Amino acid sequence: MNKPLILIVEDDKAVRNLMGTTLDIQKYRYHMAKNGAQALMEAVSQRPDVIILDLGLPDMDGVELIKKIRSWSNVPIIVVSARSEDADKVNALDAGADDYLTKPFSVEELLARLRASLRRAMYQSSGGVEDNAVFVNGDLKIDYVSGCVFIRDQEIHLTPIEYKLLCLLAKNVGRVLTHNFILNEVWGNVMQSDVPSLRVFMATLRKKIEEEPSEPKYIQTHIGIGYRMIKRE
Repeated sequence: MNKPLILIVEDDKAVRNLMGTTLDIQKYRYHMAKNGAQALMEAVSQRPDVIILDLGLPDMDGVELIKKIRSWSNVPIIVVSARSEDADKVNALDAGADDYLTKPFSVEELLARLRASLRRAMYQSSGGVEDNAVFVNGDLKIDYVSGCVFIRDQEIHLTPIEYKLLCLLAKNVGRVLTHNFILNEVWGNVMQSDVPSLRVFMATLRKKIEEEPSEPKYIQTHIGIGYRMIKRE
Protein backbone atom coordinates (compact mmCIF):
# COMPACT_ATOMS: atom_id res chain seq x y z
CA MET A 1 0.00 0.00 0.00
CA ASN A 2 1.32 3.46 -0.91
CA LYS A 3 2.16 5.81 1.89
CA PRO A 4 -0.09 8.89 2.13
CA LEU A 5 0.77 11.85 -0.10
CA ILE A 6 1.51 15.10 1.73
CA LEU A 7 1.54 18.55 0.12
CA ILE A 8 3.94 20.99 1.82
CA VAL A 9 3.09 24.64 1.15
CA GLU A 10 5.97 26.73 2.49
CA ASP A 11 8.02 29.59 1.01
CA ASP A 12 10.95 29.25 3.45
CA LYS A 13 13.50 26.91 1.86
CA ALA A 14 15.01 25.83 5.20
CA VAL A 15 11.61 24.88 6.61
CA ARG A 16 10.67 23.06 3.39
CA ASN A 17 13.89 21.06 3.57
CA LEU A 18 13.31 20.21 7.23
CA MET A 19 9.77 19.00 6.51
CA GLY A 20 10.89 17.09 3.43
CA THR A 21 13.67 15.33 5.33
CA THR A 22 11.26 14.47 8.15
CA LEU A 23 8.73 12.97 5.73
CA ASP A 24 11.51 11.10 3.87
CA ILE A 25 12.59 9.40 7.08
CA GLN A 26 8.99 8.33 7.75
CA LYS A 27 8.63 7.08 4.15
CA TYR A 28 5.81 9.51 3.33
CA ARG A 29 5.37 10.67 -0.24
CA TYR A 30 5.24 14.43 -0.65
CA HIS A 31 5.10 17.33 -3.08
CA MET A 32 6.17 20.91 -2.38
CA ALA A 33 4.78 24.31 -3.30
CA LYS A 34 6.45 27.67 -2.69
CA ASN A 35 3.34 29.82 -3.06
CA GLY A 36 -0.44 29.75 -3.18
CA ALA A 37 -0.75 29.42 -6.95
CA GLN A 38 1.53 26.37 -7.02
CA ALA A 39 -0.31 24.92 -4.04
CA LEU A 40 -3.67 25.16 -5.82
CA MET A 41 -2.26 23.45 -8.92
CA GLU A 42 -0.73 20.66 -6.81
CA ALA A 43 -3.90 20.23 -4.75
CA VAL A 44 -6.02 19.86 -7.88
CA SER A 45 -3.64 17.64 -9.86
CA GLN A 46 -2.18 15.45 -7.11
CA ARG A 47 -5.10 15.18 -4.65
CA PRO A 48 -2.91 14.96 -1.52
CA ASP A 49 -4.08 13.17 1.60
CA VAL A 50 -2.98 16.05 3.88
CA ILE A 51 -1.82 19.62 3.25
CA ILE A 52 0.75 21.25 5.56
CA LEU A 53 0.36 24.99 5.06
CA ASP A 54 2.23 28.14 6.04
CA LEU A 55 0.03 31.25 6.21
CA GLY A 56 2.68 33.79 5.14
CA LEU A 57 2.87 33.04 1.42
CA PRO A 58 4.36 35.52 -1.07
CA ASP A 59 1.39 35.70 -3.44
CA MET A 60 -1.64 35.27 -1.17
CA ASP A 61 -2.55 34.92 2.48
CA GLY A 62 -2.80 31.33 3.63
CA VAL A 63 -6.30 31.91 4.99
CA GLU A 64 -7.48 32.81 1.49
CA LEU A 65 -5.84 29.66 0.16
CA ILE A 66 -7.70 27.58 2.75
CA LYS A 67 -11.00 29.11 1.61
CA LYS A 68 -10.22 28.35 -2.04
CA ILE A 69 -9.38 24.72 -1.28
CA ARG A 70 -12.43 24.33 0.95
CA SER A 71 -14.68 25.39 -1.92
CA TRP A 72 -14.09 21.98 -3.52
CA SER A 73 -12.14 19.71 -1.14
CA ASN A 74 -12.29 18.38 2.43
CA VAL A 75 -8.61 17.39 2.48
CA PRO A 76 -7.18 17.80 6.01
CA ILE A 77 -5.18 21.04 6.32
CA ILE A 78 -2.59 21.49 9.06
CA VAL A 79 -1.44 25.10 9.43
CA VAL A 80 2.18 25.55 10.52
CA SER A 81 2.73 29.26 11.06
CA ALA A 82 4.76 31.80 13.01
CA ARG A 83 1.51 33.63 13.73
CA SER A 84 0.69 32.75 17.33
CA GLU A 85 -2.15 35.14 18.20
CA ASP A 86 -5.53 33.60 19.01
CA ALA A 87 -7.13 35.76 16.30
CA ASP A 88 -4.86 34.22 13.66
CA LYS A 89 -5.75 30.72 14.80
CA VAL A 90 -9.47 31.51 14.86
CA ASN A 91 -9.35 33.00 11.35
CA ALA A 92 -7.56 29.94 9.96
CA LEU A 93 -9.88 27.48 11.72
CA ASP A 94 -12.98 29.40 10.69
CA ALA A 95 -11.75 29.32 7.10
CA GLY A 96 -11.58 25.52 7.28
CA ALA A 97 -8.18 24.50 8.66
CA ASP A 98 -8.23 21.29 10.68
CA ASP A 99 -5.25 21.90 12.96
CA TYR A 100 -2.83 24.69 13.86
CA LEU A 101 0.80 24.39 14.92
CA THR A 102 2.95 27.43 15.71
CA LYS A 103 6.59 27.90 14.72
CA PRO A 104 9.10 27.00 15.97
CA PHE A 105 7.78 23.44 16.07
CA SER A 106 9.21 20.04 16.89
CA VAL A 107 9.21 17.44 14.13
CA GLU A 108 7.81 14.90 16.61
CA GLU A 109 4.77 17.10 17.23
CA LEU A 110 4.26 17.74 13.53
CA LEU A 111 4.35 13.99 12.84
CA ALA A 112 1.91 13.32 15.70
CA ARG A 113 -0.55 15.85 14.28
CA LEU A 114 -0.06 14.43 10.80
CA ARG A 115 -0.85 10.92 12.03
CA ALA A 116 -3.93 12.21 13.86
CA SER A 117 -5.21 13.95 10.71
CA LEU A 118 -4.71 10.80 8.67
CA ARG A 119 -6.53 8.70 11.27
CA ARG A 120 -9.50 11.08 11.25
CA ALA A 121 -9.62 11.06 7.45
CA MET A 122 -9.45 7.26 7.36
CA TYR A 123 -12.20 6.95 9.96
CA GLN A 124 -14.50 9.27 8.04
CA SER A 125 -13.85 7.57 4.70
CA SER A 126 -14.56 4.16 6.24
CA GLY A 127 -18.00 5.33 7.31
CA GLY A 128 -17.34 4.78 11.00
CA VAL A 129 -20.26 5.86 13.19
CA GLU A 130 -21.20 5.95 16.85
CA ASP A 131 -23.45 3.37 18.51
CA ASN A 132 -26.57 5.54 18.12
CA ALA A 133 -27.19 7.00 14.69
CA VAL A 134 -28.52 10.36 15.94
CA PHE A 135 -27.74 12.40 19.06
CA VAL A 136 -30.25 15.05 20.16
CA ASN A 137 -29.69 17.51 22.99
CA GLY A 138 -32.08 20.46 23.04
CA ASP A 139 -31.84 22.21 19.68
CA LEU A 140 -28.59 20.41 18.88
CA LYS A 141 -28.66 17.33 16.66
CA ILE A 142 -25.72 15.24 15.45
CA ASP A 143 -26.38 12.77 12.63
CA TYR A 144 -23.44 10.38 12.93
CA VAL A 145 -24.27 8.53 9.72
CA SER A 146 -24.07 11.62 7.52
CA GLY A 147 -21.58 13.44 9.74
CA CYS A 148 -23.87 16.48 9.83
CA VAL A 149 -24.66 18.80 12.74
CA PHE A 150 -27.83 20.84 13.08
CA ILE A 151 -28.98 23.68 15.33
CA ARG A 152 -32.74 24.23 15.23
CA ASP A 153 -32.80 22.07 12.09
CA GLN A 154 -30.28 24.34 10.34
CA GLU A 155 -27.12 22.55 9.25
CA ILE A 156 -23.86 24.12 10.43
CA HIS A 157 -20.40 23.51 9.01
CA LEU A 158 -17.74 22.15 11.35
CA THR A 159 -14.12 21.35 10.64
CA PRO A 160 -13.13 17.70 11.28
CA ILE A 161 -11.55 18.57 14.65
CA GLU A 162 -14.56 20.65 15.73
CA TYR A 163 -16.82 17.74 14.78
CA LYS A 164 -14.72 15.22 16.70
CA LEU A 165 -14.65 17.51 19.76
CA LEU A 166 -18.43 17.88 19.63
CA CYS A 167 -18.95 14.13 19.25
CA LEU A 168 -16.61 13.43 22.17
CA LEU A 169 -18.55 15.83 24.41
CA ALA A 170 -21.87 14.42 23.22
CA LYS A 171 -20.79 10.85 23.93
CA ASN A 172 -19.96 11.97 27.48
CA VAL A 173 -22.84 14.42 27.98
CA GLY A 174 -23.03 15.62 31.57
CA ARG A 175 -19.46 14.54 32.37
CA VAL A 176 -16.51 16.87 32.83
CA LEU A 177 -13.72 15.90 30.42
CA THR A 178 -10.22 17.02 31.36
CA HIS A 179 -7.93 18.81 28.95
CA ASN A 180 -5.59 15.81 28.86
CA PHE A 181 -8.43 13.37 28.15
CA ILE A 182 -9.70 15.49 25.25
CA LEU A 183 -6.22 15.99 23.79
CA ASN A 184 -5.53 12.27 23.92
CA GLU A 185 -8.88 11.30 22.40
CA VAL A 186 -8.89 13.88 19.61
CA TRP A 187 -5.19 14.27 18.75
CA GLY A 188 -3.88 10.94 20.02
CA ASN A 189 -1.27 12.56 22.22
CA VAL A 190 -1.09 14.80 25.29
CA MET A 191 1.06 17.92 25.14
CA GLN A 192 0.48 20.73 27.61
CA SER A 193 1.43 23.19 24.89
CA ASP A 194 -1.74 22.09 23.08
CA VAL A 195 -4.10 23.35 25.80
CA PRO A 196 -4.17 26.93 24.42
CA SER A 197 -4.94 25.53 20.95
CA LEU A 198 -7.70 23.40 22.46
CA ARG A 199 -9.23 26.57 23.92
CA VAL A 200 -9.17 28.15 20.47
CA PHE A 201 -10.91 25.13 18.92
CA MET A 202 -13.55 25.22 21.65
CA ALA A 203 -14.07 28.94 21.06
CA THR A 204 -14.64 28.44 17.33
CA LEU A 205 -16.98 25.50 18.05
CA ARG A 206 -18.99 27.61 20.49
CA LYS A 207 -19.33 30.40 17.94
CA LYS A 208 -21.03 27.95 15.62
CA ILE A 209 -23.40 26.14 18.00
CA GLU A 210 -24.15 28.68 20.74
CA GLU A 211 -26.58 31.59 20.38
CA GLU A 212 -24.52 33.52 22.95
CA PRO A 213 -20.99 32.05 23.17
CA SER A 214 -20.34 34.08 26.32
CA GLU A 215 -23.37 32.40 27.96
CA PRO A 216 -23.13 28.85 26.60
CA LYS A 217 -26.09 26.49 26.65
CA TYR A 218 -24.17 23.43 25.51
CA ILE A 219 -20.44 23.56 26.26
CA GLN A 220 -19.48 24.59 29.78
CA THR A 221 -15.90 25.49 30.73
CA HIS A 222 -14.49 24.16 33.99
CA ILE A 223 -11.57 26.54 34.47
CA GLY A 224 -8.24 24.77 34.82
CA ILE A 225 -9.90 21.36 34.37
CA GLY A 226 -11.70 20.91 31.06
CA TYR A 227 -15.15 21.01 29.45
CA ARG A 228 -18.61 19.49 29.84
CA MET A 229 -21.60 19.23 27.56
CA ILE A 230 -24.70 20.36 29.44
CA LYS A 231 -27.70 18.07 29.19
CA ARG A 232 -30.64 20.01 27.72
CA GLU A 233 -34.30 19.03 27.67
